[in-house]
Amino acid sequence: VQLQASGGGLVQAGGSLRLSCVASGRTFSTYTMAWFRQAPGKEREFVAGFRSSGGSTHYADSVKGRFTISRDNSKNTVDLQMNSLKPEDTAVYYCAAASGRLIISAMWLRSAYNYWGQGTEVTVSS
Repeated sequence: VQLQASGGGLVQAGGSLRLSCVASGRTFSTYTMAWFRQAPGKEREFVAGFRSSGGSTHYADSVKGRFTISRDNSKNTVDLQMNSLKPEDTAVYYCAAASGRLIISAMWLRSAYNYWGQGTEVTVSS
């Protein structure tokens, strides 16, 4: 699976951005998809995830209520709608895919994901 992320940019605090990730392959619906982010000097962290085959969505507490993950299996895409952005959301955002349906407790783990996109940079100014 190859992942291509896009949609990053510069936005003022309180603004919105929509990230999109397109995946190659014919079995997209069987993958658990997620977004991670990495701020300068920090570890890469889980942001949001969408389990495969009609599974559930999950969010980091820091983005809950502001970010929404969605997927379109017919287009092999997973999007991240980011609203009410804060300066602390500034990071490089990565799309990730895991084979199969991850158990919920594993969704937060970088090691659970087999495939990664190249990252798209989001900068939120105060």
